[in-house]
Amino acid sequence: MSSLSARLLLAVSLVLAVFFGATVAVLDSAFRNAAEQAVEGRLDVQIFLLLAEAEPDSEGGLALPDRLPEPRFSAAGSGLFGQIDDTQGNTIWRSLSAVGTELPMGPGGALGERLFTRTQLDDGRPVFLHTLNVEWEFEDGSVAGYQFGVAESLEPFLDQVRRYRGQLFGWFAGLAVALVITLGLLLRWVLGPLRQIEREIGEVEVGNRPLLSREYPRELQGLTRNTNRLIRAERTRLERYRNTLGNLAHSLKTPLAVIRTLLEKGERNNDAEIGSQLSRMDEIIGYQLNRAAASGGVTLGHKPVPVAEVVASLVRSLDKVYADRQPSCEIAIDERAKFYGDRGDFTEICGNLLDNAYKYCRSQVSVHGKHLPSDHRAGLRLVIEDDGPGIPEADADAVLNRGVRADERADGQGIGLAVVREIVEVCGGRLLIDRSPLGGARFTVGFDPD
Repeated sequence: MSSLSARLLLAVSLVLAVFFGATVAVLDSAFRNAAEQAVEGRLDVQIFLLLAEAEPDSEGGLALPDRLPEPRFSAAGSGLFGQIDDTQGNTIWRSLSAVGTELPMGPGGALGERLFTRTQLDDGRPVFLHTLNVEWEFEDGSVAGYQFGVAESLEPFLDQVRRYRGQLFGWFAGLAVALVITLGLLLRWVLGPLRQIEREIGEVEVGNRPLLSREYPRELQGLTRNTNRLIRAERTRLERYRNTLGNLAHSLKTPLAVIRTLLEKGERNNDAEIGSQLSRMDEIIGYQLNRAAASGGVTLGHKPVPVAEVVASLVRSLDKVYADRQPSCEIAIDERAKFYGDRGDFTEICGNLLDNAYKYCRSQVSVHGKHLPSDHRAGLRLVIEDDGPGIPEADADAVLNRGVRADERADGQGIGLAVVREIVEVCGGRLLIDRSPLGGARFTVGFDPD
């Protein structure tokens, strides 16, 4: 059962079967009870009809006319039988329809009590039997007890129940089939976005679509948003790896050509030049490896990084490194501020920016972190600034390139800010450089909320 639609349809069908089965059972029971009560009511009326038609005879007993208001008492095979017994169980009257048939009256109930039961005639035919025990007072003041009984064949009742059940099962079976078909169509419509996601992922795999579309129900937007983020991050990382390998190969061509030329000439005293080229190759390899190390990790599958904790740890370390200068660092970070990505990447971002601020400040560094709330994933704005000489506006873009430093007198290779920019961009953020109110440079790293 690999299909979600099939599972849902099977589950719904089982629930419908149980529900409809219980409903049919309840309705069938209710109908049977109502039908039996209707029969009991009819037979009760027939007993009172016999009571109304009974008259004392000349022998001191009861007699009924040959023709009664209910014609079925006079028709053989009508299915309606009447009988009157005395207190000794002797039959004093029996309807023409009951000729040759004796009703199993029994002792009956107390005086004035009506009893309604199912029983069988002596030939095995099932009937409903209704009896009433009465006392009859004659004109001479004498009193005699009698049991009036009326029976009706069970066949009409059973036929009625069978017809009702046939209609009931037919209607409910048709309704169940209609509901299952309707649910199947609804499931096809409801699960349409999932099939669309499957199609679009297939198109992304073969290169016919760059990303998943945004036109999805609210419940699936988180899935498509994170999937698109994953796709973009993987593409960026793959492109960066390709560029890094291409740059590495291209950068090594020149020193290799120089070494090959020196070796082909076979001149002496070339060891220093060969050593210089080898050192250059080592620097190139280290540079490109550092570039590749800027993972800019996919922002899925990582526990949110607490910004205040990482910044506090870096500040403690930098305070020791720059203890001779004793700079003052002001930290104001919202405790709710989180970075959604790799902890190492965020440490690389903060480490490079803070080291830059400590290196160029005169006496003061400031770090501010703001939590940007969202219904899905919160954003972050991190500002690191100092009171140093700052970065001229004309050089703001240039210092983000590899090997470029605004101050050539300071130590470093000029790759820290480039690494920061690469990580921030891969993670979907922005890096802005401008002038701080403190007088130095201000670096703003922003990750918008989803």
